[in-house]
Amino acid sequence: MALKYAGIEVEIREISLKNKPKYMLKLSPKATVPVLVLQNGTVLEESVDIMRWALQQHDSEGWLSTDSELTQQLIAENDGSFKQSLDKYKYAIRFPDQPPETYRAQGQVFLQKLESLLNHSKFLLKNQVGQADIAVFPFVRQFSGVDAAWFETAPYPKLKAWLKGLVESELFISIMEKQPTYQD
Repeated sequence: MALKYAGIEVEIREISLKNKPKYMLKLSPKATVPVLVLQNGTVLEESVDIMRWALQQHDSEGWLSTDSELTQQLIAENDGSFKQSLDKYKYAIRFPDQPPETYRAQGQVFLQKLESLLNHSKFLLKNQVGQADIAVFPFVRQFSGVDAAWFETAPYPKLKAWLKGLVESELFISIMEKQPTYQD
C-alpha cells in the first residue's frame, strides 16, 4: 500500500512459499516475503523497511508526520507479540499446547489497545491514515478472518469500523489484484 500511495511503480511477483524461486533465494537467503529490490541493487526484506523507504520517496499526506516514537512502538508490538499470537491463533493445529481461544485472548490484548487508540481519533494516531495504520491493519485483518463469526461479535466497534474502512479503501482495493505465481 505504501508503494502505491507513494506512486512507486514495482513489478509484483506472486511467490509460492512451498516452491520458492531460485532467483528470490539468491536475492534474499532469508527466504521470506516481501522482498523489494531497488534500482541500485539494495534489497529490502521487511515490510516496515519497504514502507519507510517508499514514504521517504513521496509522502503527500504526511503518513510519516505522526509521532515517530509512538508509531515505531506500535509497529514493534504488532510485529512482535501480536504477530506471535496471530500465528498461533491462525495455525493453532501447529501449536497444540493451548486451545485456539488462548491464543486469541493473547492477541486481544493488542486489539484492546487499538480500540482504545481509536476512541481518540478516526485512525490509530491521528484523524487521518498514517504509517501505523497501514503497517498494523493487514495483521488485524488476518486476525479477524481466523474466526469471522467471533470477530463480528467481539467488543471492538471502533476497531471493526477502522478495519472495514481500510479494507474498503480505494488504495487497498487497487493493490489486491491477484497476480500469477512467479516461476524461475
